[in-house]
Amino acid sequence: MAHQHDIRFLLNGEEKRISDVKATLTLLDYLRIDQRLTGSKEGCAEGDCGACTVLVGRLHQGGLRYETVNACIRFLASLNGCHIVTIEHLSGPQGRLHPVQQAMVEYHGSQCGFCTPGFVMSLYALWMGNPEPSVQEVETAIQGNLCRCTGYEPIVKAAMAVTHYGSPAHDHLTRERSEVTARLMALRPKTRIVTGPEDDRAILPADVADLAQVLAENPKATIVAGSTDVGLWVTKFMRPISPVVFITHLEGLKTIELSADSLTLGAGVTYSESEAAIREAFPHLGAYWDRIAGWQVRNMGTIGGNIANGSPIGDTPPVLIALGAEVLLQSVRGIRILPLEDFFIAYGKQDRQPGDFVSAIRIPRAKAGQIDAAYKISKRRDEDISSVAAGISVTVEGGRITAARLAYGGMAATPKRATGAETALVGQPFTAATFDAAAEALKGDFTPLSDWRASADYRITVAANLLRRFYLEQSSPADAPVRLAIA
Repeated sequence: MAHQHDIRFLLNGEEKRISDVKATLTLLDYLRIDQRLTGSKEGCAEGDCGACTVLVGRLHQGGLRYETVNACIRFLASLNGCHIVTIEHLSGPQGRLHPVQQAMVEYHGSQCGFCTPGFVMSLYALWMGNPEPSVQEVETAIQGNLCRCTGYEPIVKAAMAVTHYGSPAHDHLTRERSEVTARLMALRPKTRIVTGPEDDRAILPADVADLAQVLAENPKATIVAGSTDVGLWVTKFMRPISPVVFITHLEGLKTIELSADSLTLGAGVTYSESEAAIREAFPHLGAYWDRIAGWQVRNMGTIGGNIANGSPIGDTPPVLIALGAEVLLQSVRGIRILPLEDFFIAYGKQDRQPGDFVSAIRIPRAKAGQIDAAYKISKRRDEDISSVAAGISVTVEGGRITAARLAYGGMAATPKRATGAETALVGQPFTAATFDAAAEALKGDFTPLSDWRASADYRITVAANLLRRFYLEQSSPADAPVRLAIA
C-alpha cells in the first residue's frame, strides 16, 4: 500500500507541506525555531502555564472547530489537515491591534508581556464563541493561563470588554471560515501517513480499521491522542517513544452515543467534546469536569487516553468506576469488553494484549434510587493534579442502602474500589452512623503513600471525610445544601 509521507496543514494563511516530520517535534519548536514565529512563548514546556497557547482549527462533524491548545506539548505530526493560528495572525491592517489586544491594553492586562500572547489567544477563542461571557466563563477560559505580573482582575475586565472594540462577525476567522474549510477538506489524506526517521517515526492511520492493522504490525508503538501526558515524556523526560501512532484525527474514535440506558464515548473524544453529554447524562460530573486541568488541556486530552495510560491519579477513572463503566478494547482480533476496574492490574500495567487499543468507554446511566457524587482534592482548585479523587455511587430504597460503589484515585497503585467500605454501607440505613462506620472501614481498604502532593495520613483522612461529606450533602434539606465557606 502506498502511503503519504508528508504532513499538510495551514499555518495562519499559508499552506504547509513538510516531509520527514519527526514524531517528537512539538508545534512550539516548529513555530519558534523553524518559522521564527516567536510570539508564542515557552514557559513550562508541560502544558501548565499557557504562554504557548495557539488556536487549532480542525474539521469536526461537518464543521470547522477552533480550539486553544498548548503548543509546547502538541506534536506537529498530529496536526495534519488542521489550521494553526498564532498570535501573529491577529494583526489587522497597518498593524492595527485586534479587539482582544486592544482591550488588554485599555484595561492594563499586561506588564512583562511574556504570558500575554497566551492570554490573548485564550480570550480570542472565548470571544469568538461567546462574545458576552460572564465572569465565571472568563475564569474558566483562562484556567490554563498563569499570570505572574498583573494578576487576573484586569485581564478578566479586559475579557468582559472585548466586544466594545469589535464583533466576532467581522473577524477574519469568521469571514474566511468557508474558504478555510474547503482548503482543509482538500488536505485530508486518503491513506495512511508515515513520516519521520526510523528512530522517530510518526504514523497516522487512515481509519480505525487501519489503526488496528498498524498496531498489529507495531505492537510496541506509543499511541498518542491529545499528548497531554505523552508530551511530557518527551519535553521533561526525553524518553524515546518511536514509533508513535497518532489517533486524534480518527473520526471513528470520536463518536458520542447517548441513550436512555448509557453514554458511550469514543476513546478519541476530548473532555471539551464530551462536556455537554456528560452534563446531560451525569449532572453531578459537571463541576468536576470543569476542574480537569485547564481549557487547553481539556481541548486536547481524551477520556480514552486518561484511562489507557493507567495513572493512579487520573481524574476520570475513579468517577467512572463508581458509575460501573466498561472499557472496550479493540484489535484485529475483534473487541473485548471489561469492567473498567478490571482494566487496571498494577502500577503501569493494564489488561491490554499486544495490538489492543481502547476504542470506547460505556457508562451506565443512573437507575431509580441511585445517588452519585464526584470529588477532587488538590493543592490548587484549578488546573492541578489530584491528591485524592473519589467517585461515590449508592442506591437507597426505603431509607436503606441496597448497593454501593466507591472508587478512589491517589490512594493505591491503581484507581481502586473501596470494597470494605462498600460492605459496611450495603444493607444499612442511610444515616450518619452508617457512613462513619464506612469511613472507618475505608482504612482497611488502602495503604496510601506519602509524596509531595500529600501524606499518607492526609490521604486516608480526606478519603474518609469525603464519605461523611457525601452523607451531609445528600441528607441536608434542598434549600440548605452543605457548602465550604472560603474566608
